[in-house]
Amino acid sequence: GDSQEYAPSGLRPGRTNIDTKQDKQLANIKSAAKRARQGESRRQHNMGLRSRMRTAIKKVQKAAAAGDAEQAASLYKEAVPEIDTMVNKGIIHRNKGARTKSRLNKSIRSLGTD
Repeated sequence: GDSQEYAPSGLRPGRTNIDTKQDKQLANIKSAAKRARQGESRRQHNMGLRSRMRTAIKKVQKAAAAGDAEQAASLYKEAVPEIDTMVNKGIIHRNKGARTKSRLNKSIRSLGTD
């Protein structure tokens, strides 16, 4: 057949990728279905938290790149509790948190020596 007949997603014409079951639920057992729902809502929540932390980190990096030591230091003080919270919640590993804080602090300290 002609390749233009196919949908962009590679599905045959007239077919959709939508499963007939609610929310593409694969679990056959009620408790497993509930755990899947809980896991998805937790994933969404964790994504928001992780995004908030990354934004705080990027703000510090941007200020440090611009050479604004004072601004970077104040943003660093706001970012540290965000990072620590993510470590405590288990969103990121404690070593990653420590490494991130160390690198941010190092970039700020290097501005002061200029």
